[in-house]
Amino acid sequence: MTIRLLLADDQELIRTALSTLLDLEDDFEVVASVGRGDEVVGAVLEHRPDVALLDIEMPGVDGLAAAAVLAEKAPDCRVVILTTFGRAGYLRRAMGAGAVGFVVKDARAEALADAVRRVMRGERVVDPALAAATLAAGDSPLTPREVDVLNAARSGAAVAEIAGRLYLSEGTVRNYLSAAIAKTGTHNRMEALRVADERGWL
Repeated sequence: MTIRLLLADDQELIRTALSTLLDLEDDFEVVASVGRGDEVVGAVLEHRPDVALLDIEMPGVDGLAAAAVLAEKAPDCRVVILTTFGRAGYLRRAMGAGAVGFVVKDARAEALADAVRRVMRGERVVDPALAAATLAAGDSPLTPREVDVLNAARSGAAVAEIAGRLYLSEGTVRNYLSAAIAKTGTHNRMEALRVADERGWL
């Protein structure tokens, strides 16, 4: 059986290299290649690949958002996240978006080919070191409201603006921010946001 593949990466050189490598496998066929996240769903619906290999950082929408839409609109297409960014937070978000594989780009070509075949057999495939880091990060200690406030602070908004956006008092926003900072062991809200992102708590 030939496994039909879609590649999505904003770097053309990487897309071309991956396509060349994967086409060397007798049972693979690269049927589509796109450079933007907002092109992924349309290409999948048009070409009907068995597996979509998605980068995370792409223009339009990121690979994680594209994966979530594919889970709804093309559930038969298995999604493997292929990325430079081996972060626990990305892995948690990828799995939450319906991805069945997560492979870092510095993996050997044989490992990627093996991952594609394994997801076609119904397995989940995750880089072992990243899986260990994700488990080590543990479950989120943040409450849903603390998550809301941290996400609202992402743009650098002032406390008053966050309060208005979330229909909270300024004092309540400050309390949530202080709690998030304490729980992440950081010194300010931007550090708290970074740590929570990296650990997949947002």
